[in-house]
Amino acid sequence: MDLDMEQDKINYTISFLTEWHAGSGLTAGAEADSVVIKDQDGFPYIPGKTLKGLFVDSFRDFKALGIEGFNDESFNPLFGFMDKNTKVTSPGSLFFSNVILPEEEKSAIGKDHVDFLYRNIASTAIESTTGVAKKSSLRVMEVCIPLSLEGYIQGADDSDRQLIDQLARYIRNIGANRNRGLGRCSIKLK
Repeated sequence: MDLDMEQDKINYTISFLTEWHAGSGLTAGAEADSVVIKDQDGFPYIPGKTLKGLFVDSFRDFKALGIEGFNDESFNPLFGFMDKNTKVTSPGSLFFSNVILPEEEKSAIGKDHVDFLYRNIASTAIESTTGVAKKSSLRVMEVCIPLSLEGYIQGADDSDRQLIDQLARYIRNIGANRNRGLGRCSIKLK
């Protein structure tokens, strides 16, 4: 890899404080209705497009609040835009890698023990009038234990780093059931 490409990477760590679920869209048959997305060795990861979406949402929140520096002139070059007249899209300069467990930790855990990173939690809807579980409402979701994942953002100028850092600090939850306590996290740039 050439040195210029390496220098413009912004490495970051996501430290999960609670169990979390970044879904794969798959089920595990009778075991779980929704499972965590995993790599070929069974380790959890978060797709880069998921992180990009969270950064975009955060940017839009800052823009809606009228915070200086968060406007279309700074958004479009970084995240891309679609010309409303021509319907042509222009990509932004930022690339978000998948966020993965560091190799040292994967080696320490080993493929034989990867299943210990997960557990299933169940939930059901309760009838408000009777206090009894609603019929066919039991759901089982696989969650991952709290751990730290690493990723990088590429394509930012030095002048964009402060803006990206603000967005990263604003993101507090990732994944499904965020409003129920899952996915509480902290993102720190290195």
